[in-house]
Amino acid sequence: MFVQELVLRQRTEILHALCSSGSAEHLEQVLDILLSQGELIWEDYQNIQVPGRTLYTNVRQLLDLVYTKGVDTCALFYAAVKQVLPEEQGAGLSLSECCSNLEEKEEHQSTSTQTLLTQRPSLVSKLQGCIDDALKALVLSGHFTSADCDEVRLPIHTPSQQARRLLDHVRSKGESAAKVLLQYIQQKQESGSLLNQEKWTPPKEVLKYQKKLSSSVSAQSCFLSTYGGTSHMSLDDIYTGGQLELAHNCENINAPLGLEDVVGAAGTVNEEADTVLVSGDAGGGKSTLLQRLHLLWARGTALQEFLLLFPFSCRRLNSEQREMSVQELLFQHCCWPDREQEEIFQFILDHPHLILLTFDGLDELKQSFSDEHRLCCPTQRAPVYILLFNLIQGSLMKGVRKVVTSRQEAVGPVLKKHLRKEVLLQGFSPSGIDCFVRKHHRDPTVAAKVLESLQTNTALLGLCHSPVLCWIVSQCHKELLGCGEGSPKTITDVYLMILQHFFQHQSSLKSTVGSSWLQEHLNTVLHLGQLAFEGIGTSCYVFSGTDLETCGVTEKDICMGFLIQSKDMSSTHSKRFEFLHLIMQCFFAALYIVLSNNTDRSTIPKLFELQNTRETGLRSSTCFGACLPSTDQHEQALKGEATSAETPNLQITATFVSGLLSQRHRSLWLHCCPSAVLEKRVRQVVRCLSKGLQKHFKSIPQPVAGEKKSMHAMPGFVWLIKCIYEMQESRIAKDAMSKLEVDHLKLTYCNIGPVECTALAYVLQHLRNPVGLQLDNNSVGDVGVEQLLPCMHICNSLYLRNNNITDEGIRKLLAKGIQCDSFQKIALFNNKLTDACTQHFSHLLKTKRFISLRLGNNNITEEGAKQLAEGLKHNHSLEYLGLWGNKIKDAGAVALASALESSTTLVWLSLVGNGVGSVGACALANIIKNSTSLEQLWLTENCITRTGVECLIQALEHNTHMKSVWLINNDLSLEEVEELKQRESRLIF
Repeated sequence: MFVQELVLRQRTEILHALCSSGSAEHLEQVLDILLSQGELIWEDYQNIQVPGRTLYTNVRQLLDLVYTKGVDTCALFYAAVKQVLPEEQGAGLSLSECCSNLEEKEEHQSTSTQTLLTQRPSLVSKLQGCIDDALKALVLSGHFTSADCDEVRLPIHTPSQQARRLLDHVRSKGESAAKVLLQYIQQKQESGSLLNQEKWTPPKEVLKYQKKLSSSVSAQSCFLSTYGGTSHMSLDDIYTGGQLELAHNCENINAPLGLEDVVGAAGTVNEEADTVLVSGDAGGGKSTLLQRLHLLWARGTALQEFLLLFPFSCRRLNSEQREMSVQELLFQHCCWPDREQEEIFQFILDHPHLILLTFDGLDELKQSFSDEHRLCCPTQRAPVYILLFNLIQGSLMKGVRKVVTSRQEAVGPVLKKHLRKEVLLQGFSPSGIDCFVRKHHRDPTVAAKVLESLQTNTALLGLCHSPVLCWIVSQCHKELLGCGEGSPKTITDVYLMILQHFFQHQSSLKSTVGSSWLQEHLNTVLHLGQLAFEGIGTSCYVFSGTDLETCGVTEKDICMGFLIQSKDMSSTHSKRFEFLHLIMQCFFAALYIVLSNNTDRSTIPKLFELQNTRETGLRSSTCFGACLPSTDQHEQALKGEATSAETPNLQITATFVSGLLSQRHRSLWLHCCPSAVLEKRVRQVVRCLSKGLQKHFKSIPQPVAGEKKSMHAMPGFVWLIKCIYEMQESRIAKDAMSKLEVDHLKLTYCNIGPVECTALAYVLQHLRNPVGLQLDNNSVGDVGVEQLLPCMHICNSLYLRNNNITDEGIRKLLAKGIQCDSFQKIALFNNKLTDACTQHFSHLLKTKRFISLRLGNNNITEEGAKQLAEGLKHNHSLEYLGLWGNKIKDAGAVALASALESSTTLVWLSLVGNGVGSVGACALANIIKNSTSLEQLWLTENCITRTGVECLIQALEHNTHMKSVWLINNDLSLEEVEELKQRESRLIF
């Protein structure tokens, strides 16, 4: 009875011990043990592990269950807790007095599915390093589908959680699947790939330091450190993975990238380099992704190939004025060893492959990356930025892996040549938005209402692709649900909503309504605005007490929540502050520009001209500095070197200025700034936008004879379009587009995501004549596709190659496209399309005149080809059909050939790399034989034998206008190629 009473008496201590880390790992390990001992049945486990429920609630459920099951179960529970918890965490519990011995169950005549339960703790441990290989074995045996694999590999789960999901899925599949998994594990053990290998143990002082370092990293990482800094959100509770992609296409990687793939071998382009770059938009989740990696390493659930991990913030390194050595940088800025510093540092130098350094926010460093100043000695002192640049390029600490985050536009070719690989963080997918909102709101009813509101406002849904904006929308759910017709559309709308949300939650007048909330807090806005404005101008993102005092920032202003205390693992200095997020600093800088009487009249023109600083050779800090009040402090700051961060930050600020001066927000400023001043500033912005666009329009070259007039736009053009969208005045958009006269608008590699798509659609819909819109190699995705729908009527062709688009995005696109008379061409090479999309294309081909359909390098099989063939039978206009790199095989080729053999319009057909054999080739020969229009047939990289080629030759004898049939890399010998080439010159081998 004593043990059972102890569970009641020590309930609070047990709860704290199992939950204090913020991770569910300890609870899950205890459950594994109790399942393996037979003390819990599967239904018990499912009742405890309810998805979406808090960790504390799940532990309470377990304690209730253990108590009701009696003395023996309580004793085994204590034994499991003792085994799972580190010694210091279990110190407050009476574990030694009441623990039973845990023994592995003998297997007798148990089935394989029973073994998965009785051996669960050890199986979880064994599977963590080889999840992908285990899944491959289950797929090859026919027990798992790709959907099953995706369920197991969800990026929000740690490796141990993935191992448990795998075991649970296998149990649900039955005895034969369980046998396959157990056989795979046994083979791995016998080959020495698992835990049988002898492990090398690092020196004792290094292990002690690792323990201290991981404890420090864990403490810094367990709560969301970016925009949630004031609300103490547990990272475990809120973390939602963004979409990760490789910057360079990798043919052998089809599955989505997970967190550990960031540091893993997948997508490596330079084996000699040590640095991985994670790039993405501001507010895209880069810092949170690093924080998640730090936390998983500290807990021992990921990146365990690295013994020591040193995290750095470039924003905070800006404040380091001293010259330092690498040793001082590691130990003073991360974690100081209690003793034997020299021995530990020597270990780091001797074992570089065991060390990981992370640098968050390279774009926030005051200096632009350069590899001119080389440094090789780790004990030599130098300015921190020189140490950092030499670490990144590998001159210092060669072999140590480094992960760096930055905005894409701040990464130049000098840095890229030193990269091992680049990973793109593309923000939330539609399912990611759903997941984040549900995690943010524990009340399912509130979450459902927020999601419903997003679905009815596609512009806002597009904004939520950005994690920081998704957080704001979730944080301000009451304001969002209460605004009806005035629901936010622009980024400025969303930031005004969070401004109002923070002020009204801190205001003494809780009933504040209308526009008076801003007037009440105008002094706070101006104080914080000046701080932000001067910081942006001098690349300062961390502020001292003196900085705050200079700008008049009071304790009351700080309490509003827009500033948070800057975290620094090693700092013993006085308090330092930073804005909740860099974009928040840009927003306050914009508020200051709009509302302050102390800015120069040239501020707005110079702000908008700064996008051209790199071309003109001007330093942005110098240009912007002319707008600041003249003080010694500012002048001294402006003597620093220019940074690659300045232009993007100033562009964000200019975008906010455009939005704040929108007619829709004019009523907010009525009692805060004279109307005449506001009108003048509006005219300045409109003039700057018009001037900027004209500069782009003048760069359009005259078309070559016989070709269409084309404009290849640069990212600066997209930024100007976003500024126009923020103003939400169709008059400005119409005026801008009235001067754009092109047939083809090319916006490739412009970092266009859903937010940019919304702005493009808003402005481009006012074009006078239809254009070809080329958005290849961006990050449009399904959410972005939906944002483009308002401008579909002016698109005669749409190019969306390599944009992470799925069948759902295509469904919505084609439903709109069918209604648009001018829409006749589409290219969707290298997206994520399957057979499910082909029914929509089939309907399109049946319904309207269509000229070109290119669906290369997707996942379309013979079933999809058959579906397309149904539409092609009724189409009498298609000229170009591209299905390169799919899997249609002979059956698909036969279906297409049957549908196209009487076509009088088809000019070009590509079935390269589709597994087409001679049966398919013979069927395609009928198109050649009967067609009066076909000029080129591409059958390269297939498995066509001589029999198939003979059919093609016979067909060509009946067709004199056919130009070429491409047959490179098929199942033909060199002798056969030579002979067949002599017989028919139009065959290209």
